[in-house]
Amino acid sequence: MGKTRRDAVSLQLSGFWSIRQEFPHWLKVALAAGALGIPLVLWSVLSYSGLVSSMLLPTPTAVVGAGIQMFTEENLWLDIGASFGRVLGGFSAAAAIGIPIGIAMGTFTSMESFFNPIVGTVRYMPVSAFIPLVIIWFGLGEVGKVVIIFLGIVFYNAMMIADAVKFIPSELIHAAYTLGAKQKDILLKVILPASVPSILDTLRVNVAGAWNFLVISELIAADKGLGFRIVKAQRFVQTDKVLAIVIIIGIIGLLLDYGFKQISQRLVPWAASSGN
Repeated sequence: MGKTRRDAVSLQLSGFWSIRQEFPHWLKVALAAGALGIPLVLWSVLSYSGLVSSMLLPTPTAVVGAGIQMFTEENLWLDIGASFGRVLGGFSAAAAIGIPIGIAMGTFTSMESFFNPIVGTVRYMPVSAFIPLVIIWFGLGEVGKVVIIFLGIVFYNAMMIADAVKFIPSELIHAAYTLGAKQKDILLKVILPASVPSILDTLRVNVAGAWNFLVISELIAADKGLGFRIVKAQRFVQTDKVLAIVIIIGIIGLLLDYGFKQISQRLVPWAASSGN
């Protein structure tokens, strides 16, 4: 009996630390709930007990109340729409330019030699350092805010996609050449289809970067937007509103992440299933 129990425990532990194998759904849910629940419990203990000042750490109830107030009395929907439009513009432009550059860098040695010095250098430069130039070049309107988000992620798109293209097995390309494929066929029928899962993963990762750069972009004379709301609430030490907006951005990010996963499952189900 004791040996059977030890074997069952050992089997459960091996399943818990399984490497790319089937994992019980209930355990996934339990771990996810724990990951969210533990910080919430700590937050509640510190705030409700008074161990931390409410000015520094408001209670979850106060944060929820601040969020409801902003939605019902302060038209927070307009700020969400403004921020979402800016993120969409910068993210779309970064995808439209970063994806072709990344595929070109990963496919052609000549293009890697041409783009790598620029992409590899500029991506290390802090985006905030470009704000004065962006204001001079594009003014204080919406274009400047979109440009900041664009600069924040376009070079990462290019580098990550270029690296993904380089990891396409050479055997696929050699086999295509053996079957009589031309360079155009290699690019359109081998490299591009094989790159789609990595491109979707890159976009899913970097959309989070777009929301991070949103706050920086809305420092440029913004009169609406979630980043503007955070700065305004900080000015008046309204910590509950700051936390509420941060949580709202996190929820939006989770929904976008889920959306990208659904797109991946429909467009490249083989890659999505292998990654689970």
